[in-house]
Amino acid sequence: MPASSHHEPFADWLRAQAVPLTHLDPAAPLDDLEPLRDIVGDARVVAIGESSHFINEFAAMRLRILRFLVERCGFTVLAFEYGFSEGFPLDTWAQGEGADGELSAHLASTIPVGVDEPLRWMRRHNRTAAAPVRFAGIDIPAAGGSLLPALTPLADYLRDIDSETLPALHTAMQIAESFAGGSGADTAPAWARLPAAEQDALSAALARLLIRFRAVEPLYVARGGRSRYDVALRRLEGACHADYTFRALADLFTGKGLTADTSARDGYMAESVLWHLERSEPGTRIVLAAHNAHIQKTPVSFDGHLTGFPMGHYLTRALGDDYAALGLTSTTGHTADMPRDENSRFGFTIAPTALEPPEPGSVEAAFADAGLGLSMAGLRRAPRDTQGGADLTPGPDRIRIQSTYLHTPVLDAFDAILNTPASTVAADLDNT
Repeated sequence: MPASSHHEPFADWLRAQAVPLTHLDPAAPLDDLEPLRDIVGDARVVAIGESSHFINEFAAMRLRILRFLVERCGFTVLAFEYGFSEGFPLDTWAQGEGADGELSAHLASTIPVGVDEPLRWMRRHNRTAAAPVRFAGIDIPAAGGSLLPALTPLADYLRDIDSETLPALHTAMQIAESFAGGSGADTAPAWARLPAAEQDALSAALARLLIRFRAVEPLYVARGGRSRYDVALRRLEGACHADYTFRALADLFTGKGLTADTSARDGYMAESVLWHLERSEPGTRIVLAAHNAHIQKTPVSFDGHLTGFPMGHYLTRALGDDYAALGLTSTTGHTADMPRDENSRFGFTIAPTALEPPEPGSVEAAFADAGLGLSMAGLRRAPRDTQGGADLTPGPDRIRIQSTYLHTPVLDAFDAILNTPASTVAADLDNT
């Protein structure tokens, strides 16, 4: 029996319906992506995923899709799996302010998740565009690596608006500085080593500040205006969600995690997308770039245990058909595994790992069975095996996540899958 025979019926459907793509070069003509227009429809938020960070082909494919959605479909915001607070100077740079070389300084302390090339394209595009493209960060500060990117500008705000609260904020900042790291992978264990009294003092200070922010909103808005208040509040909310995530990850790493407790980060990211959407011009459409596991519409489970609700799940609940998720994956090549290593810069190393042949039941196996190379398949019209009938097409029940698989009903999780026949790990990554 062939390894992927489970998917022969679905592969037959895929062979007939998938659209071959002719280019990976981000600068190539965009005509082969025209079928994407029908897949996206009138969605206000279109998410582009990836089964692994740090992959050359996914970065190229994302940039091509971004170009298509901007140049041919009128999208004007790129929201990225990048800190909400840290996103504002990147947007300023993308609008043409500052020197070209300043981008490297902005990104020097952040995980290299592929935000640089889209930003460089946006800056070039915006020089002549009638409708410039904005950049929007959506994540908790430093992807859970440090509270300081949110708390430092918050201190500047409170110094002007409510200096009486600065002692509480400074307490939070002093504790946060003592365990700040490169990402949640090293910061959560460092947080776990703090004395319980300091852990609780940090949470208490942040909670008190958040409640005060909301309680005295009229005072803050009168003193500093609505826009400054909204941004400052969102920064504080990001710090609170990150603090919760420290506890959730520390418990997860030690086998004591609560069901779905890692949802706090994705919940914040979804709320940030909606925050940017609500404050944009009417008719604004957003391109959203994040890992497949963040953009999928279905809950995330490992070994049968519910781990969390992804950002895409919350956005589907909020937006319905106005949210579309495009998953990116590959059938062969290499992926970037991320084994934890507290001595490395970001708390993990980036380990190029050869992909095994696609597992039976995976969407990658279906693409392989169908003999498809670089291609795209819309899934909304795929027949569903809702009754268990032998004459209906069974859908794939898993998709790659790095070198393993995330088990989920793929037809429900994504509106389309874009597949590259081989993937390669970026060679210019700082792995120290």
